[in-house]
Amino acid sequence: MGDADEQGEKQISAVSRTIRVLEILSQYKSINLESLAKETDLPKATLIRFLTTLGSLGYVYRDPNDRYSLTLKMFSVGSHSLEHMDLLRIARPVAEALAEELGETVHMGILEEDAAIYVLKVESKYTIRMHSRVGKAIPLYCTAIGKMLLSDLDDRERHGTVGRLKLVPFTPNTIRTPAELERELMEIREKGWSMDREEHEEGVSCICAPVRDYTGKAAAALSVSWPLFRYDPSLAESYIAAIMKAAREISALLGHGA
Repeated sequence: MGDADEQGEKQISAVSRTIRVLEILSQYKSINLESLAKETDLPKATLIRFLTTLGSLGYVYRDPNDRYSLTLKMFSVGSHSLEHMDLLRIARPVAEALAEELGETVHMGILEEDAAIYVLKVESKYTIRMHSRVGKAIPLYCTAIGKMLLSDLDDRERHGTVGRLKLVPFTPNTIRTPAELERELMEIREKGWSMDREEHEEGVSCICAPVRDYTGKAAAALSVSWPLFRYDPSLAESYIAAIMKAAREISALLGHGA
């Protein structure tokens, strides 16, 4: 077995043991090192190393009596997962109806640090379709979904995120400067919808609307994508109306405006 294989096995072993530690901790309000070592069947030295790492990441708390417990960060991670599962369950029938109405590919994306992630896709009825997949990360500055999610951030978050982005040009239409991006984000906030005009991929145009939760925050963004030869500019208003209506339906199901 080569060094790379051995290293890979060690990493898998470390991950499985770390998960075991978290699973045991979840069963106790707090537990001391000796008891935890017995429960996990790990040497104390190894266990301390894992606990120290988990503590530095904010997942484990060590109290003054040297007892260990999970922090609320684990609850937060689980809650986000449940939120996304609930969002997908609610959104899919609406997204499918929108794809049927317009005949084109529908995506839904969420904000994930300095990118957007596709969490839902409903395929176009046509043979020529979008080359995209659930789980794919897309840029914030040159996609309709990304710009919508970026525009919804408060001023401080938005300025900080825009300042960190590297505005790599994908096409001749890609936004090149932070000032230009900020101007478009302000327009999006006023209009309530966003558009990608061949900014990320030549020959593809997208229109997007926000999906808001009960707090009014954009929990996700819903878009429809067209290959340019099937996009009819004279129908733009009806496209926008249909997408915004679908996004409002999902938002209402998430409690927005209730």
